[in-house]
Amino acid sequence: MTISLKNIEKSFKTDTVLDGVSLSVDTGETLVLFGPSGAGKTVLLRLIAGVIEPEAGEIWVNGVNMDGVEPEDRGIGMAFQNFALFPHMDAFANIASPLTARRQSKSVMRQTVDQVAKLLKIDHVLHHKPKELSNGQKQRTALARALAAQPSILLLDDPLRNVDAKLRFEMRLELPRLLKDQNATVIYVTQDYKEAMALGHRIAVMSNHGIQQIGTPEDIYLRPANIEIARLFGDPVINLLSVRPERGANGVVVNLSDTPIEMAAGFEATIGTDCVLGLRPEALHFVPEGTPGAIPVEVETETPLNEKTVTLALTARKREIMVSRPAGSPGPSRGRAYLLVDAGQALLFDRESGARIAPSTHNGLQEDVA
Repeated sequence: MTISLKNIEKSFKTDTVLDGVSLSVDTGETLVLFGPSGAGKTVLLRLIAGVIEPEAGEIWVNGVNMDGVEPEDRGIGMAFQNFALFPHMDAFANIASPLTARRQSKSVMRQTVDQVAKLLKIDHVLHHKPKELSNGQKQRTALARALAAQPSILLLDDPLRNVDAKLRFEMRLELPRLLKDQNATVIYVTQDYKEAMALGHRIAVMSNHGIQQIGTPEDIYLRPANIEIARLFGDPVINLLSVRPERGANGVVVNLSDTPIEMAAGFEATIGTDCVLGLRPEALHFVPEGTPGAIPVEVETETPLNEKTVTLALTARKREIMVSRPAGSPGPSRGRAYLLVDAGQALLFDRESGARIAPSTHNGLQEDVA
């Protein structure tokens, strides 16, 4: 089942929420809607589900225009943040409700409910009413109900929001497998960038009434469309430093700590212009003094964070740089040190617009940043 949105517009009174949103989702694909609160992610889901109607634009499901089609006739499974559980039913009956509506046998219902409840770690509360469940259990019950129905299209509105960190991590591993087994077409909303990158075949980053960028997790992380998106992905956040590229002996260079850093090929058009250099903390590496191209820094402090160690350093102009390295790997904790920049991962942004500057190829064309 495919989903296609064409120039969707939605407002509430004078507040524009969505302005000209278009996207498509292929059969069996999981598309993650990612963005800050208020970006319109939940509104977009409700439009697809038919709970609300757009002011303009078209919604197509498997080649059929949904204009005038009632929510119950769209064949879409939903799990929204408000749970929408039947208060008089226990968790088992809530999860089984779509199967009951289809008149499935009791054995099929029991097997299906037990399987999904065990996956979501709620098998011990199946005979509890919603009022006896925690918010996290209610949310997982609503998710279980949507999964048990095995719909061709599944809309999930931040379904792990109230789940504890351990279970959330487990679900990032288990949910993709379950969704693949069901071959469902999924639109998944989250504000957690790690969740977005773990679950999505593609990610649509939303802000300012629309979609700023759609791409694979790798595209979004390594080639963000602008500074705003670059900041949203990564922990610690990307280093952003004002620079003015110059012509060096072997191509374009930028200066850090009075040391020229060679950029990858294709940035000749930026020479002499005001830019912002973007460096992911893992694109910086501590090296011995005297290493060609290494920049001197002053290490202020380091913080162990389980699988990695994060170091705060200062350049010669007292600009802060965050450096990330695998836990247990050698690195200075204080004092003078030297960093080598992975030029292949260095990004340049236009200082005025914030847009990423794509390097030109050998034929003068720029790479696609959409």
